[in-house]
Amino acid sequence: MEQVINGKMTKKLLQKTLKYYLFFSVIVMLLAAPLFYFISQFLYIDDADEELLILKKEFVTFSTPELNQTDIAVWNKWNRDLKIEKNNVQINKDTLFYQSYYNHLSKENEPYRVLNAPIAIQGKPYVFTAKINLVEKEDLIISIVLLFAFLVFILLTGLFIITKKISEKLWRPFYDTLQRIEEFEIDKNLNTKFDPCLIEEFNRLNHSINNLIERNILIYKSQREFIENAAHELQTPTAIFKGKLENILQRDDLNIEQFKLIDDLNNTTSRLVKLNKNLLILSKIESNSYTVNEKVNLKNIIENQLSFFKEQALSKKISITTELSDKIVVNSNHILAEMLISNLFLNTINHNQLNGQIFVKLTNHSITFANTGTLLPLQTEKMFERFSKSNPTSQGNGLGLSIIKKIVDTNHWNINYHYTNRMHTFEIVL
Repeated sequence: MEQVINGKMTKKLLQKTLKYYLFFSVIVMLLAAPLFYFISQFLYIDDADEELLILKKEFVTFSTPELNQTDIAVWNKWNRDLKIEKNNVQINKDTLFYQSYYNHLSKENEPYRVLNAPIAIQGKPYVFTAKINLVEKEDLIISIVLLFAFLVFILLTGLFIITKKISEKLWRPFYDTLQRIEEFEIDKNLNTKFDPCLIEEFNRLNHSINNLIERNILIYKSQREFIENAAHELQTPTAIFKGKLENILQRDDLNIEQFKLIDDLNNTTSRLVKLNKNLLILSKIESNSYTVNEKVNLKNIIENQLSFFKEQALSKKISITTELSDKIVVNSNHILAEMLISNLFLNTINHNQLNGQIFVKLTNHSITFANTGTLLPLQTEKMFERFSKSNPTSQGNGLGLSIIKKIVDTNHWNINYHYTNRMHTFEIVL
């Protein structure tokens, strides 16, 4: 597919190569055709001149010694293209020139090549005139030129077709490699081995890409395993730490300053526990831990979570309005579907405002969560990246939208964001 880069339309390598081949061939043809014509014409004129000089030589050698002046009239009568005339203009040397004569049969002027040569008959000066009709020669030249043009056309057409076919065959491994790279996703267990081909440069390219992909997959797996292991290992100590903090908060001998300090530690620990939980969820999704799909009723999942999140929204006096179609069933993992809905609810509550609104809509083709919030649209460039926050002062960990995007991609759905009428809207197209 062609693209526009810096205002210019990109082209395939094969198209650009063929364009240069065709351009060069057309230039050569335009230069060669007239050159070929003029060279052919020069050769034929030279041949005609040579033939006229031979006629003159034969006449002087064989006819002049036996020809009398009284025979000139009879001789002229029987020779159509050869004439003997008096040398009235005192011609001293052989002269070759073009001249047209009217043809009474074809009723048109025809070009001739004419020779005027001084001769002597019985010691008297005469002019020997010989002429050759150039019509046949011109027709022959034109025929040759047309044949040349036809051959050049066949040559160019054949060159174009052969080059296109051969180039497509030669470049097929490159396009196969390009397609494999475009389809490659580091978190998918896809076969990245490229088939060997007979072109050394493409084999080197494939070998380098294979090595690069393998190294990146190893790094990615190591990072994922580290995050998963770290999240698992942190679960127990953070849970113990949080439990002890909550026990300390229950004591009666704490003063106000101590209570505030321990409460801040408890809140920070809660955020740490949530961060650890979200990292573990992302790691499990990426490692394909949720592979069992089933028929999931999205309306039931939303309604089951609705009462809980309405209580969560009371702290900001947020109203939640729903418009849910019946019997919307999708093929998905049930746990992932519940995570998706809960994270969408949490996102609309956490990034909402006091006395704000949340609107939830479910149709046959989409799930829509819209909420009031900041008066400016969110930056979409890094919206779904991990630890990316639209509001740096937010208490969230920046993983909610990443989890939503990962679940949407796992189910092969699409997610869109837009800001209209002061409402931030996330639409998931099923």
